[in-house]
Amino acid sequence: LVTHGLGSGLADLLPARQAAAHARALLAPLTPVLTETLRAWLSLHGSWDRTATALGVHRNTVRHRITRCAAVLHADLDDPDVRMELWFALRHT
Repeated sequence: LVTHGLGSGLADLLPARQAAAHARALLAPLTPVLTETLRAWLSLHGSWDRTATALGVHRNTVRHRITRCAAVLHADLDDPDVRMELWFALRHT
C-alpha cells in the first residue's frame, strides 16, 4: 500500500541515489547557466518575462538559453512529458 501525504508523490518511489544518477545523466549536457535558466523557466511555467525578471536578464536571453537547452538535450520543451521529466531531474540535482 502506498500512501501519499503533502510533499510525497511519484518522486518518492525512486531511491534518492537512483534519482540523482538519472538527473546527472539527463542534465549533463547543460552548463550551469543553462541549468539555472531551465530551472527558473520551468518553475515559472514557461513565462519568458517572469523568468527574465527572476534571473535579471532580458527576455530574449531567456529565449535563447531555452532554445539552447532544447538543442543540447535533443528535447521538445513544448511537450509536457518532457517538461515533467526535466523538472524531476532538476529537483534531484
